[in-house]
Order: sequence, then C-alpha cells, then structure tokens
Amino acid sequence: MDSIIKYFPELTAEQIEKLSRLGALYQDWNEKINVISRKDMAHFYERHVLHSLGIAKVIQFKPGTKVLDLGTGGGFPGVPLAIMFPDTHFHLVDSIGKKISVVKDVAKQLKLSNIEAQQVRVETLIRRYDFVVSRAVTRFASMLPWVKGKFKKEDFNELQNGLLLLKGGDVDEEMEETRTGYITFHLEDYFHEEFFQTKKVVYVPWEGKR
Repeated sequence: MDSIIKYFPELTAEQIEKLSRLGALYQDWNEKINVISRKDMAHFYERHVLHSLGIAKVIQFKPGTKVLDLGTGGGFPGVPLAIMFPDTHFHLVDSIGKKISVVKDVAKQLKLSNIEAQQVRVETLIRRYDFVVSRAVTRFASMLPWVKGKFKKEDFNELQNGLLLLKGGDVDEEMEETRTGYITFHLEDYFHEEFFQTKKVVYVPWEGKR
C-alpha cells in the first residue's frame, strides 16, 4: 500500500481504506478458489492493484464515464479503478462464473456501488461504452471483433473513446497485425519498481470506421 499512496497522493482516506482491505479479501478468496496465482499474492499490491492503476496515470475518467472491463477475471483492472474513480460506472464481465462471484463479493464488501459484475460473453453485449479496459486477455487481433459496436460516438473525456489495454513485453508486432492506430504509454515512466520495466498501457482510439 505504501507505494500506491506514494504514486497517488491525492487518494482520500476512504479510498485508502478500501484499497487497504483488498489484500485480505483476495487472500480469503484465494484460499477457496484460485483467483490469483499463489506466488503473485506475495506481490498483490504491486502486480495487481498498482498495475491496474497504471490506467489512472494515462487518463482521469470524468464523472459519468462508462467503462467495460473485458475479461476481468477476479476484478482487474476494474476493481482498483472503481475505487479510484467512484463517479465512473464500471461493467466487469467474464465468462467464468466463479471469478464473477469473487468480483460481486468484493464489490459488496467494499460498498462499490459503481461496479456491475456479470458472467457473460462480451460478444453478446449490446450496450455502448466510452472505454474498454482489459489486462492481458488475448491478442489485439482476436479482441477486435468482440468490441466492434461497443463504443459511444460522443467523446467527453480528455482522450477520445477507445481501448486501454494493460500489456507486457514488445507490443508493436501484436498491434501492427491489424494496422490500427495506437499509442503506447510505458509504465516505467510512472512507477519505479522493476516489475513495470516491461509493462505498458496501450491506448487505441476508436474512430468508428473499424
């Protein structure tokens, strides 16, 4: 938690309290089902919470923004972002029911009323969003058909509506498969821990023509 407070000094006491409780909640769930790899639990705040909040270094969602977390798993990046942006609505979806059960319980325990968690395949959703966020779910070329038609036409955030993807390693080869315009933000520019040296937020503006 210390590193999160260091990198986000604007956090309120309520946000710090909720973020502080995440570790115990996920530890408890991890003893029932394997939500997070056991070795990663020792680095929970760095590799899951702070990593998710990398998106908050790229964009500050304005109140009323609607965000889809595609393939959220146990709730990342959606849960930490929902704590960070209480006036933004987050729709966390995954096809695996056990993981959505975890998200629903965490949201209930922390009284995160801006989270909606649903077991569903993203292709079947008909709602539209300002942004889609995701963390290492699949290659971008495979994701493109899933998100087609999912974006609102009107922009009101600092960035144009689009995708914000947490990825690692060399992203250029993967992103250039689709000849899609994108911007890469290197998380090592914001966070000094060694883990972030290869981590990135890839922003893909959605221009409506794809």
